Amino acid sequence: MTHYDPATYAVHSSIGYLMRRGALLLREQLEASFDTAGMTFVQWATLILVRDNPGITPGEVCRDLRHDSGAFTRIIDHLAERNLLRRVPNDADRRSVQLVLTEDGHRMIEVGIPLVVDRLNVVLGDFSAAEVTQLTSLLTRMIARLETSIDVAASSARARP
Repeated sequence: MTHYDPATYAVHSSIGYLMRRGALLLREQLEASFDTAGMTFVQWATLILVRDNPGITPGEVCRDLRHDSGAFTRIIDHLAERNLLRRVPNDADRRSVQLVLTEDGHRMIEVGIPLVVDRLNVVLGDFSAAEVTQLTSLLTRMIARLETSIDVAASSARARP
């Protein structure tokens, strides 16, 4: 099914624009909330991804967050220096490391969860529970489709002579 027409396309009604604008606005507000926590939202997001994905590598977290790899290495270094996470050898691939939370890292996640929950509850305050469930479902489905299309595009690019 076709949802957009080049003749009538307007950026302010584009799903991509709306998602990007919403994500940027939410991130700005979360960064402001994290000023009092002694860390940035990106640092906290890194920690919670490590918590929720045991054995994850720095590269996987970097790709998940869509972060610049050089800047992300500095984030990991900073979190390790603060004893919030550790790099441990990857038994499955000796060329890489896995990230593991420390006790301090677990405590820092707990500091950030109420900040995120409070901000999300404010943002979604005018939505019903059913609307939040539907929005979450739709975005999850869209992201899965986008990830699949990235995999297909990468395979096609590798297959070209």
